[in-house]
Amino acid sequence: MTHKYLAALAVGLLAGELLAQAPAEPLAFEVATVKAAPPIQEIIQQIQAGKAGRLGMTINAARVDMGFQSLADLIRIAYGVKPYQVQGPEWMAQQRFEIQAKIPEGVSSDKVPQMLQALLADRFKLTVHRGTKELPVYALIVGKNGSKLIPASAEEDAPIPDSPGGLTLGTEKGQVKIAQDGKGNTVMQGGGRGGTIKQSISAAGLHLEMTKATIESMVELLGSLVDRPVVDMTGLTGTYQGALDLPLEDVQIIAQKQAAALGVSLPRAGGVGANAADSASTPSGAAIFGAVEKLGLKLDARKAPVETIVVDHLEKTPTDN
Repeated sequence: MTHKYLAALAVGLLAGELLAQAPAEPLAFEVATVKAAPPIQEIIQQIQAGKAGRLGMTINAARVDMGFQSLADLIRIAYGVKPYQVQGPEWMAQQRFEIQAKIPEGVSSDKVPQMLQALLADRFKLTVHRGTKELPVYALIVGKNGSKLIPASAEEDAPIPDSPGGLTLGTEKGQVKIAQDGKGNTVMQGGGRGGTIKQSISAAGLHLEMTKATIESMVELLGSLVDRPVVDMTGLTGTYQGALDLPLEDVQIIAQKQAAALGVSLPRAGGVGANAADSASTPSGAAIFGAVEKLGLKLDARKAPVETIVVDHLEKTPTDN
């Protein structure tokens, strides 16, 4: 696997008379199996061979498939938060699992996160509490000369064609299709990630184009490229098209970090050594900051209070199926 493929809460208060009623039964899957996931290389080979390799989350009618998910991933999905909002032991991100579950008849698939909460509590004995922690963040703000983002076209993007070696990955926001366009470009589409995203890599670096990006999807993308959480403080609410250009060295560092998170070791190229990988948390991401400024935006380093899900107890091994 290469870096081409490495490329997201409201609290209701009940009226006083309702508080006296018996609490509703917690939602739970009708049936669920949990087992250890195979290595990521094996999963990618299965998918590229057209077999049913599980990666990400897929919901098909009443069937839920989750593949190669760490406990940190599962908690994030269950509580609808970003990775940096989950506070717990480091080992949560190491062991990977596959989950197959059935949604009870008459229950909407929108309730999958709540059912996943129940599964984690039952099978991994998860207990959590909500908190707030001040964290170093990058605030995404509008630059002093105003936004240069271009409003997106109202026309729907043409669906990307199938291609040899293409992938379809499941996410909690839907399916993401990844394919080659025959011109040296990798094209991604779907999953609520801003329409079609086209990326091309050359000796100069990475060129990334987005056709229908919300600020939320930009924040999600930028958060994968820098060392801190990115928080939207732009006040922008539209849908935009835009492009980012990053030098090859930055792309290699980012790919190595993302691959390491999946348990994959990518070869270092172009003289990028261990020190360069470590420096990705410093402005070796300077090119990213410059690319953002070309859009009339700015990543401003600061501290901000962030809502968190704090893990109080969690077992490494699930109870038997």
